[in-house]
Order: sequence, then C-alpha cells, then structure tokens
Amino acid sequence: MKKPTPTFVHSLAASLVVLLALSAVSLAIPSSPEEAAEGEELLAPATRTLYLIRHGDYDHADDRDPEVGKALVPIGVAQARLVGARLRGMPVAWDALYTSPMTRALETAKVIGDDLGMEPEVSRNLRECTPPTWREDIMKEEKPEDLAACEKQLDEAFAQFFQPAKGAERHEIVSAHGNVIRSFLVRALGVDKESWLGMSIGNCSLTVIQVKPDGAMKVLAFSDVGHIPPNLQTRTSPGEPRDLKVP
Repeated sequence: MKKPTPTFVHSLAASLVVLLALSAVSLAIPSSPEEAAEGEELLAPATRTLYLIRHGDYDHADDRDPEVGKALVPIGVAQARLVGARLRGMPVAWDALYTSPMTRALETAKVIGDDLGMEPEVSRNLRECTPPTWREDIMKEEKPEDLAACEKQLDEAFAQFFQPAKGAERHEIVSAHGNVIRSFLVRALGVDKESWLGMSIGNCSLTVIQVKPDGAMKVLAFSDVGHIPPNLQTRTSPGEPRDLKVP
C-alpha cells in the first residue's frame, strides 16, 4: 500500500482544523433571537447602578422645539463640566452613557462623554414630559391624553433601565430631565407615583439608584450638587439670570 505523502497529511490535518473551528463557531452563535435571549437569561443577575444627571441650565426663552432649540447656556455648560469631572473621579468603570434626545440633555451628555471618552446613546423614552401629579394647578394645564402618554413612556423607561445586570456588575450614566428623574425615584421607592412633584432637583445634580441582583432597589443619593459651587447652582424653575463671575 502506498504511503500518504507529507503534503496529503498536512492538507488533511488543515481540513480537520477548519472543520473543528467551524463547528465551534456554529455552537457559539445562537441560531435565533430566542436562543440568544435564553443564553442571556442563563447569566447570573448582578447589581446595576444608575447615575441620573439632570441636564444643565438652558435657554428658557427659546420657544423652538426642545430637540432643536433650548440649548445649554454658559452656566449650564459649566455645570455639565463639573458633574463630568465628578464622575471621572469616581473609582468605577463606566459601562454606558444614555441620554434623552432633547437638546439640553443631549448637550449635557456630550460634555460628560467628552470628559469620560464615551459616546452617548439616545433613548426617546428619556424625553421630558409631565406625568400625573396630585398638584391640581399642574393637572388642569395638562391634557388627559398627554398625561397618560407620559406615564406610559416612563413606565416603559423604568422597566428598560431599572433591571438587574446580567453576568457582571454595571455602572451606567443617564442624562435626562427633572420630571423623568423624580418619577424614576418614586417608582424605585415604591411610593405613590403622583408624589414626584414634591421634590426639587438641581441642574446637573447627581441621583444614584442601585438595582440589586434580586431586583430590590436602593436610593443612594438624590439631587446631589456637592460638585457645583453655590454661585453656579440652579434648580427646577428659572430664576434671575446668572453669570459665571465669582462673587
């Protein structure tokens, strides 16, 4: 019997290596979205910590659509730089940076992203809106269909973001709005969802909510503005025009 040549043996070995590699790839790649989802569910739940940033102060006099106008004013940019510096100094590895598509939140996220070397990911569920509240003066100015749409949007956003992580701990930044963050807070606490307007929240403040592996939630901070000097702080409603001069 004729002995196989070295070339034939090498070719056969190379073919076997290719077949084994292709088999490994086919085993590793899910055959359907359902199979991929099942694979994710096999990962152990882990802690997710959300760092919610209310956007910086903006041009309240601009009457354009908030996805076109209402940009940050200089003091708002300064506030965004300060919160970005605070986040950069934290001893954590950042996993994501999400933002509302509205100009004031998007610009705030871009300033923070510039400091952290991250690109913001836009989520329309983070848009500002007004959900139902016990304040009658607010309710009478809102249309019932707008209130219902806002509540539905925020319920969806909360279900999307406030879930345990999969496989490993995650730290995520969210650039959003005062109403949105306060609504998330009352949902995390499990209290009356209409009580959100009983709180005031500063521009570029830091609100931290932790979601444990079992789904339990803990509020670690709310409207923390310790990184912003008093002369640069602004809150929910616009007050007297302010500049960047140190008093």
